[in-house]
Amino acid sequence: MKATAIKMKAGKEKSDLLTEIDSIFLKGVKEDNFYKKENVHDFIIDYPESPIEVDIHPYPKLIPVVSNGQKYVRSEANETPNDNLLKLPRQ
Repeated sequence: MKATAIKMKAGKEKSDLLTEIDSIFLKGVKEDNFYKKENVHDFIIDYPESPIEVDIHPYPKLIPVVSNGQKYVRSEANETPNDNLLKLPRQ
């Protein structure tokens, strides 16, 4: 499964905060579509054997995070300075 695009919350389209992501477009799932970040978080927790990768080299996996009670996801740390998830096309 691949994360190929993101939608930011209304009014936060230029934000570089992972918590401002509203939904993530997933390919390779039952239905290629945008899914709320909280649902992606829960999927990763429930199905750790089915990793979701960010569709940007080096294709890091998504990791579930909870901060201040808010569920979201980020990509695994790698040699890039910014999170690869935020480098995906925005819609």
